[in-house]
Amino acid sequence: MDQYLYPYYRRDVELNQSLDREHAIELLHSCWLKLLEVNKIRSGSHSKASAGSPLYQNVTIGGQMLVNDVPMDAVNPLSYAILESCGRLRSTQPNLSVRYHAGMSNDFLDACVQVIRCGFGMPAFNNDEIVIPEFIKLGIEKADAYDYAAIGCIETAVGGKWGYRCTGMSFINFARVMLAAMEGGRDATSGNVFLPQEKALSAGNFNTFDEVMAAWDNQIKYYTRKSIEIEYVVDTMLEENVHDILCSALVDDCIERAKSIKQGGAKYDWVSGLQVGIANLGNSLAAVKKLVFDQGAIGQQQLAAALADDYEGLTHEQLRQRLINGAPKYGNDDDSVDLLLARAYQTYIEELKQYHNPRYGRGPIGGNYYAGTSSISANVPFGAATMATPDGRKAHTPLAEGASPASGTDHLGPTAVIGSVGKLPTEAILGGVLLNQKLNPATLDNDSDRQKLMVLLRTFFEVHKGWHIQYNIVSRETLLEAKKHPDQYRDLVVRVAGYSAFFTALSPDAQDDIIARTEHTL
Repeated sequence: MDQYLYPYYRRDVELNQSLDREHAIELLHSCWLKLLEVNKIRSGSHSKASAGSPLYQNVTIGGQMLVNDVPMDAVNPLSYAILESCGRLRSTQPNLSVRYHAGMSNDFLDACVQVIRCGFGMPAFNNDEIVIPEFIKLGIEKADAYDYAAIGCIETAVGGKWGYRCTGMSFINFARVMLAAMEGGRDATSGNVFLPQEKALSAGNFNTFDEVMAAWDNQIKYYTRKSIEIEYVVDTMLEENVHDILCSALVDDCIERAKSIKQGGAKYDWVSGLQVGIANLGNSLAAVKKLVFDQGAIGQQQLAAALADDYEGLTHEQLRQRLINGAPKYGNDDDSVDLLLARAYQTYIEELKQYHNPRYGRGPIGGNYYAGTSSISANVPFGAATMATPDGRKAHTPLAEGASPASGTDHLGPTAVIGSVGKLPTEAILGGVLLNQKLNPATLDNDSDRQKLMVLLRTFFEVHKGWHIQYNIVSRETLLEAKKHPDQYRDLVVRVAGYSAFFTALSPDAQDDIIARTEHTL
């Protein structure tokens, strides 16, 4: 937005001086308030997966632009005005995103941190150093790649040139697939067996951990194929019944091709898959590898029985504590779990990218699928439908959100967290790698604290090649008080996933999930 509106800002505020900066910020306020007037009625299941009624109206600022084919910092005075306007209003819309790049000035980055201190979960950051080169590899024209914007939660696209489903296809529950892989293909929740296999923890017949990983590979490939079959049905019905004529008129190449975006009219078309329970997958695999196979401290059938009983009883609870405290956890910069998770994730990525969406070959560049970790608030209802997992998680409790560590398992601070997240195959997860971090407000009290956060951001994006990061600046005590006395905290805004919402408008389960997230200091 700071790019396409800046010529008007420059004319009215800087050259003609027919509008002063304060009035311009008031106009931006008015725009944001108009966005808040819109809402939509969702089904009960959709509301649980999108807690807080988000509309995903994203405004992107910063980043780079091409000048004579040379990348230059794109920050301008309007970038600062938009940032200041959002920081003053502190509302849930728009979803403000900043495109980070290595050449970003400390002055603008500090302005971003000042707004983060306001405590409404914005701005979020996307990383030009990853997005732009990977977009170019996909076949996106260089000029378009440098003109990308964040959309929805954390997904990215080229405005006015992209197909309509870049914000995601159906969700896939990694934790539930993992449980099936460890139990002969049997779904622990329903009891159904969709892809039978011989090996199972309850039979005690896994000979090596490699066999566990092979079972995971088989199951995740199967469920990925099935999710694509479902996608084809959904896409076909939408193409036939929801034509999106107005949207298509505003997207490049639709008019020239005489096709709607759902028929393949857009210039580009990729669809991102959405995965839930990423950290639970890594933590569970690491626990089984270390405690069952490497050390032999827990028997296969012993673990299977504890899972089936949801760790009830003293003996099972003692085993659960061993799984929690005696095995490595994602989020602590530990290769033994981080690389294991990356290896398991890669199987899904390689399987998914084999498939074409229904627009493939009908005009757009692309027509494929790629991975994405924006779980919105689906980790809560998905957790409610998932039985106990080998990381010590109890049945029906929330799964980990996005690519963030499971709540309460990241013990070594925010630097260790970004080390773990940076080991994911970020360059292949082009639907975005969502990282939420919660900081105590006292952490950003002074200038030196702000400098620490700026260093952390630069380290994450430049050293660890992170895709995305965002912050909740709120204490656990404040959240508990807000849940107890909602009338006194109606204006409390928190970051849920790739969007912000009014805390008191969330369901109790979603509130508890945010409260449980690890609170870091710098």
